[in-house]
Amino acid sequence: MSDDDGDGDLPGRGLRAKVLTVSDGVVHGAREDRSGVALVEQLSAAGFDVAEHRVTADGADLVAGALTEMCDGFDGLVVTTGGTGFAPRDQTPEGTRAVIEREAPGLAEAMRLVNPLGRLSRGVVGIRGGTIICNAPGSPKGCVEQLDAILDVLPHALRLLADEPTAH
Repeated sequence: MSDDDGDGDLPGRGLRAKVLTVSDGVVHGAREDRSGVALVEQLSAAGFDVAEHRVTADGADLVAGALTEMCDGFDGLVVTTGGTGFAPRDQTPEGTRAVIEREAPGLAEAMRLVNPLGRLSRGVVGIRGGTIICNAPGSPKGCVEQLDAILDVLPHALRLLADEPTAH
């Protein structure tokens, strides 16, 4: 019997995720990757098997390249942290838009609503193949809060994306 009530694993396979930290400082060893680690912990606690956690420098082309590699042959969730603000090198949304096929604006809007500072986020959420890509901010508190805002609906969204039976 499959679990299609919207709050469990994908039928036939577990929930899978990857985390991409976007930060010049982390790449160059000037900063610790606290946000990426926080997301890995949060996703693991929510029942996701975190298959990969990688780091890339800021910049649209670097983000697009990393996301393309991470999504190829992967069905699941990819969460980015960093590069969603107003600084000149904050180009994660641009890199994400270059690789997604469809946007999921409702998810991005829900993420922004959790905190007044969320209004400063330019993060996007979208679909590439069988993968949902979510942009979260670079602060440990902000990325966890924003992902938490949509974590409850992601299993259902992933089932829909995989064309699995659902309760609706």
